[in-house]
Amino acid sequence: MTSTGTAATSARQPVHTQDVEGFGTVTLTPVDPAVDSALLHSWVCEERARFWGMNGASRELVQEIYEDVDRRDTHHAYLVRRDGEPVALFQSYDCAEDRVSECYEVQPGDIGVHLLIGPARSGVAEEGFSAALISVFITYVRSLPGTRRIVGEPDASNAKALARLERSGFTLGPEIDLPEIDLPEVHLPAKHARLAFLPLT
Repeated sequence: MTSTGTAATSARQPVHTQDVEGFGTVTLTPVDPAVDSALLHSWVCEERARFWGMNGASRELVQEIYEDVDRRDTHHAYLVRRDGEPVALFQSYDCAEDRVSECYEVQPGDIGVHLLIGPARSGVAEEGFSAALISVFITYVRSLPGTRRIVGEPDASNAKALARLERSGFTLGPEIDLPEIDLPEVHLPAKHARLAFLPLT
């Protein structure tokens, strides 16, 4: 599974590089909002990405959202490449500093994650693709100082994502209602989600 396009060149350097046998070299590079927004916009506006919650967003809004993420110390967004080709968007965040903290009892070391896989170039999903990427993300998050548990909160109706997390070792938790956030710098719609947990210790 690969993307239908390539990102423009950014001066930002990968924070994580991992060789996956039989899959390729996966790199995580911090999103450069000005450079990467066109590519990300093309992904988030597809119907297949409806659970990402940005279907109607303009490219300018996508850039503004990731500029807001880029300013934060608690939230991070990464463009994921496989052998140099952009294939996914990965985000991590401190659960204690996120709206999810209003919905469950956050434990020290809880790191939240989001994953958006880009469109397949051939239009056909590659077997084992998402599993390979998730294994890389788990390795990366595990390496972050103080991380004790990974927390996912996909849309509660996104059965594919929930099954993918379970196959990756996550335990499904309760359904929650993430509150709307409407601030001058960012807007996040309310979301009915389901928690998923992967202890690392």
